[in-house]
Amino acid sequence: MALLHLTKDNFNESLKSPLPVLVDFWAPWCGPCKMLGPVFEEASQKLDGKAVLGKVCVDDEGEIAKQYSVMSIPTIILFKNGKEVGRSVGYIELEEIIKLAEK
Repeated sequence: MALLHLTKDNFNESLKSPLPVLVDFWAPWCGPCKMLGPVFEEASQKLDGKAVLGKVCVDDEGEIAKQYSVMSIPTIILFKNGKEVGRSVGYIELEEIIKLAEK
């Protein structure tokens, strides 16, 4: 499944998924975000059918970042049934993303 580009228009709808939802909060100027991008993309392929993965650009969607108190990027938040159940701040490896999704 392709990564979802999440905005204020589709963010809440995406959280209604019956699958766990992993959201990467990032920005194009952020070095660690650039490193995480391809890893998060690979995770979306490995977790296809097991989780939904999406990205929120904090420059474009600052309100969403503020709503979830995202202070540093990259931040990955795991949602289940629309509620935050896990969070990782900073660059993480593929295995850690998969572990987070399987929490």
